[in-house]
Amino acid sequence: MTQKPRAGYQKGLKAGLPIAIGYLPIALTFGLLSKTYHLSLYDSVGMSLMVFAGASQLMALPMIAMGSSGIELILATFIINIRHLLMSASINEKACPEPKWKKAIYAFGITDETFSVASLSDETISSSYMFGLITMAYGSWVVNTALGFIIGANLPHVLQKSMSIALYAMFIGLVVPSLKKQRKVVFLFIGSALLSSIFSLFLSMGWAIVGATLVSSIGVEAIFYKKGRLKHGS
Repeated sequence: MTQKPRAGYQKGLKAGLPIAIGYLPIALTFGLLSKTYHLSLYDSVGMSLMVFAGASQLMALPMIAMGSSGIELILATFIINIRHLLMSASINEKACPEPKWKKAIYAFGITDETFSVASLSDETISSSYMFGLITMAYGSWVVNTALGFIIGANLPHVLQKSMSIALYAMFIGLVVPSLKKQRKVVFLFIGSALLSSIFSLFLSMGWAIVGATLVSSIGVEAIFYKKGRLKHGS
């Protein structure tokens, strides 16, 4: 049964509250780090408003600092977020038949977390539900980016400089649990690091990251696909 728009929106807001809380520390960290990498408040908040992709934004900070071009940043962001195309297609299968422009708007707000919550919903997904869900996630990400930047701007200079280490610490914290659970992630992690080091010998760092991400993703996926076919005897 189709929900009334207001009821659907409120239900989406409620479902999005845990995401908003979960985004708080990461968005604060991004805001803090963007200050460390000499972005302005407008640049930092603008990036969160227009990109709304944590991993891509955090990856972009050192690339911007290294002087990577806009094309390098866009390609790297596209490769990292290409999975969202599949997520959007999956959500569309569960969505109510509504105008495409509504779906196009809420497709912008599909992240790993909003996709997980929406896909686990027992009911057909309405645009009002998705708008409520994304309002919480998007609002938390943008507001806490600004708060993180303002907090960072008021830290002592020594602490601001040391915050660049937090980027590596956060990536280790995000990657290590995945490494323990999936061999594919281990190969992807090691392959990307090795290829990035090799490519950086004759490419700019931005293109080295783009190339390493693309080649290692395709290569590891092809290897595991082949192993799966051999395992099942086909």
